[in-house]
Amino acid sequence: MDKAEKRNPFFTVVMPAYGVEKYIDRAISSIRKQTFEDWEIIVVDDCTMDRSGEIAERYAAEDSRIRVLHHEKNQGLSPARNTGTRAASGKYIWYMDPDDYVDADLLEQVYHSIERSPAQVVLFGHVEEYYDKKGRLTYTHSICPKEHYFKSAEEFRPHIIELEQETLYGYAWNKFYLLDYIRELKLDFERIRLIEDITFNVKYFMDIESLNILPITPYHYGKRMEANLTNKFVPDYFVLHKQRIDMLFDQFSYWGICTEEIRSVLGSLYARYILSALERNCDKRSEMTHAQRYKWCRSVFADGLFNELIPVARAKESLSLRIALVLFRWKRAILCLFMGRGIYVIRKFLPMVYSKIKSGR
Repeated sequence: MDKAEKRNPFFTVVMPAYGVEKYIDRAISSIRKQTFEDWEIIVVDDCTMDRSGEIAERYAAEDSRIRVLHHEKNQGLSPARNTGTRAASGKYIWYMDPDDYVDADLLEQVYHSIERSPAQVVLFGHVEEYYDKKGRLTYTHSICPKEHYFKSAEEFRPHIIELEQETLYGYAWNKFYLLDYIRELKLDFERIRLIEDITFNVKYFMDIESLNILPITPYHYGKRMEANLTNKFVPDYFVLHKQRIDMLFDQFSYWGICTEEIRSVLGSLYARYILSALERNCDKRSEMTHAQRYKWCRSVFADGLFNELIPVARAKESLSLRIALVLFRWKRAILCLFMGRGIYVIRKFLPMVYSKIKSGR
């Protein structure tokens, strides 16, 4: 490659790095094995305490397409991504997690889709890989979207609710974004844990016109027991996920398509977050007494969003969600608390069973 090509690759891969020395080697290697070679990797060492930055520097010394930027103090995922965005020079930018890996033809397939139909976003599916506490792969679950090449907002907007149902809308790592458009919007990732990706996507998707959806699952998303952020105890879990539903409700309202069907789906998603919160409230780290959990239930039942969405929510295949929706509509706090306790026991003592049920729901 000559200097011009190095400065202006087609793809920029931004990879924040903190505490991932076990995985970053595989992540970077999976990019170097790509059949499409016009890319750069920007690894942002977020003042990691392990060898993640050192491993990335070793790759940078071998391959001029790889750069490593260092934060002088730990700032978190969102600032690390923003640092990478500011340094990016590609036409499209992709935020890959350093503890995951991809198939060798991902970039080539994304590039060909853009050649066929230029788009502001290219989205693809993934494989969830579940690892036990000893790091052993126990099972996998593929999520593959249907192929679409949308060339107008009116075409793709009604499909966004399907992507959210399939867990494909919220992530940043299953999308390639047009870098100039991010800069035009002056869009950054916000410092808000758990929902920084969906917050970014809601803002990015608000007024775009084109979207390619590829029916492929090249991204391998590692879900590790007690290592993944979603398995850690987060005190404000429910507040954050209620905010997620609020954002989606506002987005569909802004688009003028917040139909009863969409409200029904949002209601079922909201019910799942309430159910998860009921389980999490049983954790000792929540420091909630039975009386406080009861009071929490009553406050949720009185909330405007609850009364807007739960009455129209539907659960097609999940038995646990169907039961929960009946209890929510009856506003039976005691029965809801019992159900939350049961889920808590299953998650605590049979975590892999819990994960399988959750992934298939």
